[in-house]
Amino acid sequence: MKENYQIILNKTIDEIQKNGKIPSLLLHACCAPCSSYVLEYLSEYFDITILYYNPNISPESEFVKRVDEMRRLIDEMPLKRPVRFVEGKYDCERFYETAKGLEHLKEGGERCFKCYRLRLEETAKAALSGGFDYFTTTLSISPHKNAQMLNEIGKELSEKYGIRYLFSDFKKRNGYKRSCELSEIYGLYRQNYCGCIYSKAQASERI
Repeated sequence: MKENYQIILNKTIDEIQKNGKIPSLLLHACCAPCSSYVLEYLSEYFDITILYYNPNISPESEFVKRVDEMRRLIDEMPLKRPVRFVEGKYDCERFYETAKGLEHLKEGGERCFKCYRLRLEETAKAALSGGFDYFTTTLSISPHKNAQMLNEIGKELSEKYGIRYLFSDFKKRNGYKRSCELSEIYGLYRQNYCGCIYSKAQASERI
């Protein structure tokens, strides 16, 4: 039976509001468009630091372009609380090692799940060392990402590292639609592929 992660998130937010203390959140972000709605939504309830760790993105110029758009969004978007930004290392060889043997698979399969884990585990470790209360990712806002798998990995890493994972499915509450609206408002660069060379090739086939 699939979980409704929006209901779980609602309950977490209710508990936070009852507690009266603003918890810290390390938010893994894949790009500015996906982050826009998530920041608008969560900045009311969390003290957010964005971790931009995406070694899957290719080429490096694309990585840099997405970093620049992420920084611009944070600077220009009026949010409930200031948001900090941490740029992770561009380590594409680590992604290629993770994807080894799975290069032929279509987007949305086992290669993507390993990529989820790579990025989420780095976020969990950074959240632990940084003393954050929670960690999570913007990835679930995409209709092309498997929210069930993302949250299962998040739960597993939460137990492994002893830090709370913020269960979520940000495409709920018209989250994806709102991210598209915010992208228009701020003139954000919206890429036409997830980020890796394999998703780029698959996107080219659809044109």
